[in-house]
Amino acid sequence: IRSEWQLTKFKDPDGKVEEFLRKGGSIEDAIRIFKDRLKSTEKWKGNLGLQEGRQELIDIICGLGTPTKWDNANARLGVGDSNTAPAETQTGLQGTNKSWKAMDATYPQRSAQTAEWRATWGSTEGNYSWQEYTVVNASDDTGKNLNRCIADKGTKVSGETWTLSLKITFNAT
Repeated sequence: IRSEWQLTKFKDPDGKVEEFLRKGGSIEDAIRIFKDRLKSTEKWKGNLGLQEGRQELIDIICGLGTPTKWDNANARLGVGDSNTAPAETQTGLQGTNKSWKAMDATYPQRSAQTAEWRATWGSTEGNYSWQEYTVVNASDDTGKNLNRCIADKGTKVSGETWTLSLKITFNAT
């Protein structure tokens, strides 16, 4: 599998960008509508599939047990402040500060062999150093984490809205 992460940061003291994105508005439209509030957009690759997530995925495919899907009702993107190297035996975020956000409206989405999850952190949420990332099938680390990625993307502060997206492509090459 290949993964691509995207983080888009906005100045958002009144919460209008947050509201627009949580309702499923596209990043492109948010940038166009709120262009004076855009701080940055970054994309990066990097990901380690975690054993617990791969096993849950196999159970879903094979119809074994009662696995939980990474769907709109269950999936959360998580961020934390640890830069501990990813290891496939980890079971979630490693940091002291961490938070999980439910999917924005209409997410996850699929296009061909690519799945995309997206969540938005508002002004008062996730205000700490963003170092690690995951998608989990529960409201926190009690679920199965599909993956974990490390990348220093700065410190989120009050008055900002950050939207995180994860695309995973299942490809034969």
